[in-house]
Amino acid sequence: MRTYTFHLPSDTIAGESHGVESAVLVPDGFSLRAFVFGPLWFFFHRLWLAGLGVLALLVAAGFAGRFLGLGTFAGFLITVLLLLLVGMEASSLRRWTYARRGRPARDAVVAHSAEEAEIKAVNRWLTAPPVVRSGPSAYPGAAVRPVDTALGMFPFAEPRRS
Repeated sequence: MRTYTFHLPSDTIAGESHGVESAVLVPDGFSLRAFVFGPLWFFFHRLWLAGLGVLALLVAAGFAGRFLGLGTFAGFLITVLLLLLVGMEASSLRRWTYARRGRPARDAVVAHSAEEAEIKAVNRWLTAPPVVRSGPSAYPGAAVRPVDTALGMFPFAEPRRS
């Protein structure tokens, strides 16, 4: 069984089908394709910043190995270890990119396949009770209306001196 995260646009409301057609499932765990293809996997999934970061990391590791005078086998081992790290963190970088683009993770689903995860996530999303959103508040950060008096040692404002 594998865990999948369900990403939807921020303005999508639970219980409504609007926005579900653009939903994205991200599998959690090691990505063999990201391990094998490295930055190309990120570019294929339109993860430009993460792909450039991985590419810069691999190039920097290559130059550092050359500068330190490491042998061919040591350079190969370092590259394989870095790509192993990329394969383990690829899904986290993908989730981070989706959250940065306004598609936060809305649900997590455990399933045997991606199709089963999609069915479970969409059914759970559509059967959820809709969230009631209140109108705009005059005091958006406050739970109650602010009181005019000050707190502390000086409860009343002093007049300005000229």
